[in-house]
Amino acid sequence: MALDKRQDRATTLSTYRTSDVAKLLELSQEQTRYYVRAGLVQPQRGPRREYLFSFRDIVILRTAKGLIEAGIAIKRVHLILSKLKKQLPEGYPITAVNIWADGREVVVQDGEDIWKPESGQSYFNFEVEGLANRAQSLRQFEPAGSAQSQDLMDANDWYELACDQEDNEPELAIASYRQALELDPHHVEANLNLGRLFHEQGEFGKAEEHYRHASAADPRDCTAAYNLGVVLEDLSRFSEAAEAYRKAIVLDPRMKEAHFNLAGVYERLGSQESAVRHFQAYKKLTIDD
Repeated sequence: MALDKRQDRATTLSTYRTSDVAKLLELSQEQTRYYVRAGLVQPQRGPRREYLFSFRDIVILRTAKGLIEAGIAIKRVHLILSKLKKQLPEGYPITAVNIWADGREVVVQDGEDIWKPESGQSYFNFEVEGLANRAQSLRQFEPAGSAQSQDLMDANDWYELACDQEDNEPELAIASYRQALELDPHHVEANLNLGRLFHEQGEFGKAEEHYRHASAADPRDCTAAYNLGVVLEDLSRFSEAAEAYRKAIVLDPRMKEAHFNLAGVYERLGSQESAVRHFQAYKKLTIDD
């Protein structure tokens, strides 16, 4: 079978990992992945299905971030960028124009041509030169499939890779989370996410194991306690589930999902008074939100 050369080209250009882009743009890695899922950019995929961002992707994300920080909803940002692509000549990159907000309108300038593809809020300007200088200081991403890069990857690197893989390649994500845990068995987030993937696949025993590892690694993590409660409830181990939900509520009294689930568990256990108390707590927290 002929090889797809697009992947080979992606790994020879200047490409950046999710963690690099997040650091450069001062975003969280989850925000960066959310922008990708929202369709703002379409980065290449590496040999392990990790995201590989080009500098052009970074500039577009920087523009999108500015618009979002100015109060424009991400769906409108996507619409603005989509309209702008259609307004520019075929093959003309968005990164070649200046985009900023002028009061209530988003303004685009290409040389002497200025137009408004969509409305926005606030005023800000985007300068690409400084961003380019900063990007050059980031290390270029070496393909994750190479032996050298695998030797250099620590638990957090494998965790980040797994997060990138989850949407489209859950089995690869499971393998990467396991690599992270080989290097750091107490990695809370890797245990939680791996447990969740097993949970979604109906592998309740494996899910319970990883939730318990996460909870042991950080006894203050309310998500680990809550997730453990969910899987124990799915296993019909209601008394244990109630204990886990109670722990989650102690750690975060405003965790309304834990109150709701605990009310249901108490109802199954025949403790109506406790069920009502937690359902009332759930309703109050829902109204407060």
